[in-house]
Amino acid sequence: MKAAERRKAIVNLLLSGKEAISGKALSEEFGVSRQIIVQDIAVLKSSGFEILSAHNGYIMRQTPLRERVFKLYHTSEQTEDELNLIVDLGGTVVDVFVWHKVYGKISATLNIFSKLHVKQFIEGIRTGKSTELMSITGGYHYHTIRADSDEILDKIADVLEKKGYIAPEI
Repeated sequence: MKAAERRKAIVNLLLSGKEAISGKALSEEFGVSRQIIVQDIAVLKSSGFEILSAHNGYIMRQTPLRERVFKLYHTSEQTEDELNLIVDLGGTVVDVFVWHKVYGKISATLNIFSKLHVKQFIEGIRTGKSTELMSITGGYHYHTIRADSDEILDKIADVLEKKGYIAPEI
């Protein structure tokens, strides 16, 4: 894993966690030394991420990243294309959620930000490990998408709209 990809993964972990994550846990997760993690955190801080170093690990207070929720609709066969479009434009698919008429909101954290992650996710679905949440709502689902800027999110929205993946307003 390259340094830039590792740093993006660190940001995603810190943003998705509600508790501090220790340098030791991060170094074990990414197979690098704690010193490399310290350097990564320093680079992220200099890039505008407000990361606090607490006694029990690192905590993300604020991020310069932008997020937007998209309501989507497509078939299972189109999932790989949808996810690749998002990551190719620089987005991270933070989560997926659906609104069930009985259970309410059902969600899962994804943190998909590379083609490798897309491939791993699709492989998990195709091998029968699980099914997509959208299968219980007839293809309708939501993604929280994170990116470096609103311009990137606008590009993602435009491409998803052109492909017909944005759900029609009811």
